[in-house]
Amino acid sequence: MHDHAFFAGPYPRAFVHRGWHFGDLEGMENSLTAFRRAVAEGFYYLETDVHATADGVVVVHHDAVLDRTTDSCGAIARLPWQVVRTAKIGGREPVSRLEEVLEELPDALLNIDVKAERAIRPLLDTLRRTNAFGRVCVASFSEARLERVRRDGPDGLLTSMGTKAIARLWAAGRLPRFVRARRGYQRIAQVPVRQGGLTVVDKRLISAARRRGIEVHVWTIDDPGQMNELIDLGVDGLMTDRPGVLRDVLRARGLWAAALPE
Repeated sequence: MHDHAFFAGPYPRAFVHRGWHFGDLEGMENSLTAFRRAVAEGFYYLETDVHATADGVVVVHHDAVLDRTTDSCGAIARLPWQVVRTAKIGGREPVSRLEEVLEELPDALLNIDVKAERAIRPLLDTLRRTNAFGRVCVASFSEARLERVRRDGPDGLLTSMGTKAIARLWAAGRLPRFVRARRGYQRIAQVPVRQGGLTVVDKRLISAARRRGIEVHVWTIDDPGQMNELIDLGVDGLMTDRPGVLRDVLRARGLWAAALPE
């Protein structure tokens, strides 16, 4: 599957979830400084989130509002960029435009969770303008949102699977004939270990994914014992808030790769 840069990066995929947590950068979630540090520490896969301001600027931020992570408040979708840009993450650093992250870190491979319908068109425009389609995967919990991304985006745009597709994949591990033939975009399933009382990631899910050429990435894993268990199970990637712990686990197993393959 090396026809896309996302699959050509270090394996297993080690994702730094929102740029967390490197010592003095505690609380600097989704900041450009945190992403710079992640890359400097040898990580190439960055997981992040985007919203669009009232005037269509794509910003890197998880919540729909600024309140939790910045010294400002208000809904991003209702504020112009000139206001959002004054909000400081942890009171220290301005919220970044996605374009800045893409330009500042040209070798990074980004998993971008599009958090709102109205952010789709500005996101696609940003990826087009920065020529970044070849190094990103667009994700969302919303099946409808992903369908629109695929419809409006270019051929070859990589997306993760939506919740309905993941449910079919999970069922396929138990009833092999339950799922129809996969479509071309179904190449990455990004899932939690459990959803409520249901175990999502197990041998049957991994087996069903393998038969269909689908990678399984699991979020958000911070415990080293669980990291080892999932790697033993055969998952293809882990998203973590504790990248130093994940790096130690991969190093101990001889799996750490701090450079992109030639």
